[in-house]
This record gives sequence, structure tokens and C-alpha cells, in this order.
Amino acid sequence: MSRDILDEFEQQRRQPDYPSLAARVGELVEDRASGFCGDIVAITAEAVTLRDRQGRTREFRYKPGGFLVAGKPVTLIREVRSPKAPTVTNSGAIAGSANRARVARASRIWVEGRHDAELLQHVWGEELAELAIVVEPMHGIDALVEMVDDFGPSSQRRLGVLVDHLVAGSKEQRITDLVVGPHVLVTGHPFVDVWAGVRPQVLGLDEWPDVPRSVEWKQGMCAALGVSLTDFWPRLRNRVRTFADLRPELVGAVEQLIDFVAPPEGVDADG
Repeated sequence: MSRDILDEFEQQRRQPDYPSLAARVGELVEDRASGFCGDIVAITAEAVTLRDRQGRTREFRYKPGGFLVAGKPVTLIREVRSPKAPTVTNSGAIAGSANRARVARASRIWVEGRHDAELLQHVWGEELAELAIVVEPMHGIDALVEMVDDFGPSSQRRLGVLVDHLVAGSKEQRITDLVVGPHVLVTGHPFVDVWAGVRPQVLGLDEWPDVPRSVEWKQGMCAALGVSLTDFWPRLRNRVRTFADLRPELVGAVEQLIDFVAPPEGVDADG
């Protein structure tokens, strides 16, 4: 039987196997390490904030079996909403969660490639559908200036752009500097590829393999792990179950873009 390193990582990851529990505001939990006990009053991608009976608050990061609920150890998670992607009709309508066709907003979020788009739909798909926001892959940013000119950003037609490897002094930074404006927001993460925006801990790794610059990163990583380049991405993507499975740099960049292109509070997404 051939070796399946992903299944081996999953087995290692589940030792010991604490039950997962979705964090909910108002839930009474206890941090096992400190003994601090209180109600959950805030939930982020990285941590929960507890408030005890004296009104004191403390923030605790998610960790396997890190909390007690009803005296039993659990792994608190921030749930990812339904991974179902919105259905876009030929007329540009988008089917919302209530099975009501909604006209897609003129505003858009652009991402570098297909895998970036798939990850956003997997994690933020329901929220994007509710807001009628369409995510489109650019397949690279070399022609970004021309693409933005053709798009014609305006106050009613905002554009958010998510860029891989957006670090100071990079080619990506030089290109994006040419398009930012009041109706265009560019955010990014420091990773060479969106794959690295997924925490390696979902596979039981402390870090992703170190790949020499002379080697294409995806190919080098898969070779180091002994996995198929073709099969690895969909299986890695499906291991993402909560926002805590993603690096905060990626989560923050996407959340900024959604806030930027979403309608203001109290304004319907259809108009």
C-alpha cells in the first residue's frame, strides 16, 4: 500500500483527540492552563476573550484541549461558515443563502490565482454570498495597472486586490503602488504562495519545508513532503475548518478587503 503522508499527519494531529466545540458568546469556559474561568465575550480568528464574575477580562489563544466546558477538556474553534460557493447566473445574479437571486455588486475582489479564489470561497463563501460580492482570479498581477484602468473603479464600483508576497521592495509592491486610490484597496500577505497562508499545524508540521529560491515553491514543498503536486492542494484546502487554521496575516488581509467593498451598514447589497 502506498504511503499517504496526509493521512499520517492527520493521525498525528489527532493525538490526543479532544472534541471540538464552536466558541459562542455567553458560553462559560475555563482556560485549563491558568484556571481562569468566565463567559466568552469576544471571539476573533486567533483567540477568545473571557470575563469572570469580577468583571476582569483576559484573552486566550485557541489550542488543542485548551479549555474546560462542563468540566471536560475541549478544543474551542471559531467555525468557518458553510464552504458552499455562491452561484452566479448568466445575468450576473448571485444566489444567496435564502435561495433568493441577488444581483452581484459592481464592486469586486481580485485575487492572484484560482487557489486563492477557492480558499476565499471555502472560508468566507457564505459571507461573500450574503454581501453579493464576487471574487475573481487575476492569474498574476503583471498587467494589474491595465486591468484596473479597464475596470474603472468608482465610489459605486470599488475594487479590492489580494496580493501574494506583498513585502517592502518587492516587484509586487512596486506594481500595486501604481493602482492604489480612494476606490482601490490593495492588501496582501508575506507568503510566496497562498498555500503557505494555511498553518502547517493542520498537517502536524511546525513549519512548511524550506524550499531553495532556485526551485518553484509548490513543487519544492510537495517534493519535500513526498506528496503529489496535483492532489495536494484540494486536500490541504479541505483541512481548513476554522479561521484559526489560517495565518493571521492572510485572515486580516481578506477581512479588510471584504469591509472595503461591502455596502455600508444599513445599505442593501443589491443597491
